[in-house]
Amino acid sequence: MNSADLGRRVGVPSTALFTDQYELTMVQAALKAGTASRRSVFEAFTRRLPEGRRYGVVAGTGRVLDAVENFHFDDEMIGFLRQQRIVDEPTLQWLADYRFSGDIWGYPEGEVYFPGSPVLRVEGSFAECVLLETVILSILNHDSAIAAAASRMSAAAGGRRLIEMGARRTHELSAVASARAAYVGGFDATSDLAAGFRYGIPTVGTSAHAFTLLHDTERDAFRAQVDSLGRGTTLLVDTYDVAEAVRAAVEIAGPELGAVRIDSGDLLLVAHRVRQQLDELGATGTKIVVTSDLDEYAIASLAAAPVDAYGVGTQLVTGSGHPTCSMVYKLVARAGSAEPDARLVPVAKKSLGAKASKGGRKWAARRVDEHGVAEAEVIGTGAVPEELAGRELLVELVRGGEVVAREPLEAARERHVAARAGLPLSAMQLSRGEPVIGTEYA
Repeated sequence: MNSADLGRRVGVPSTALFTDQYELTMVQAALKAGTASRRSVFEAFTRRLPEGRRYGVVAGTGRVLDAVENFHFDDEMIGFLRQQRIVDEPTLQWLADYRFSGDIWGYPEGEVYFPGSPVLRVEGSFAECVLLETVILSILNHDSAIAAAASRMSAAAGGRRLIEMGARRTHELSAVASARAAYVGGFDATSDLAAGFRYGIPTVGTSAHAFTLLHDTERDAFRAQVDSLGRGTTLLVDTYDVAEAVRAAVEIAGPELGAVRIDSGDLLLVAHRVRQQLDELGATGTKIVVTSDLDEYAIASLAAAPVDAYGVGTQLVTGSGHPTCSMVYKLVARAGSAEPDARLVPVAKKSLGAKASKGGRKWAARRVDEHGVAEAEVIGTGAVPEELAGRELLVELVRGGEVVAREPLEAARERHVAARAGLPLSAMQLSRGEPVIGTEYA
């Protein structure tokens, strides 16, 4: 589910100032030069994956659609731009009427991507497309980084439940976006109520150590929580002595106790001891939830532990060491004139370093082997080869300025499961390595 499904827009009147000043100054110069209306094609892609990552995950597409739809300059914004002398009066008049009227194609949310993949393709006049660069990249870079970390954690968890709980470790608005991206990447729930409200993500949460410390004894705290929230609640058992806390928890809640949470110590050792103790006390159905600065490596190390769910915060909302995907937004083709039928000319930056890009309006397809396992990301311009027909990755998202690809968030989540399952098994390895499949240019 996204904000459009719920009838709730992003939490600001407009996304138009989520941009860099040079986007507007380029528009001013292009308007004066008569090139602003030239038909243009921009593409968002990354030249490389973060070090050690085997694949990327597309996330934030739904938020991009919201942002594009809500990108307009109101009177107050125009007044600010005028007061600050950011651009001249003719440009202000043009901005006052701005609404994106072009087309957008892209990898559907939840799909995986590789170096060079044209994750998003934006087509329209130069002026209307260039304005969207910063807001598109800020969303895709952030959300895709979180989703990639979530996907790795999901693979490491091996089907065990994952809870996103990083709101206190990041900006309040990025916390909501992080919860959404984590859900796409395989997490099952979030502790953040704003994410639940805006995107329909399941929310969970019971108590912190402060609740135990509030009461005269740990038993008093457990009794108060069970009386209020029921026997199916989750009791935090590591405030004082874990073994004593588990004993008290079962005595108070009975064998129907929903779960216990462990937030410190040697989680592997403590989880085994707690499981044994719970079983001896007859609470064989009580789950064990572990938290405490987990990442994909810590989760993988607990694979042999009797753990039922993981709560992940800091490492998830910071991309587990890679908080951005380094995506860029480049002009790859433009018309030779402002005439509507002018031919598109491929353009690309030349560089002696690693910043060179390939020109042309691109398609992308994934070649698979005889077992249906991906073996290459194929990118090209012109006609799609016959052998790749039906394997194209880009889908239409916006047509003539109108969003045509709204979908529930569950669809992106399910798509990611299928996309990841279509990769070679080595994609699930946490060891450092190159992208699990190569990129080929047709």
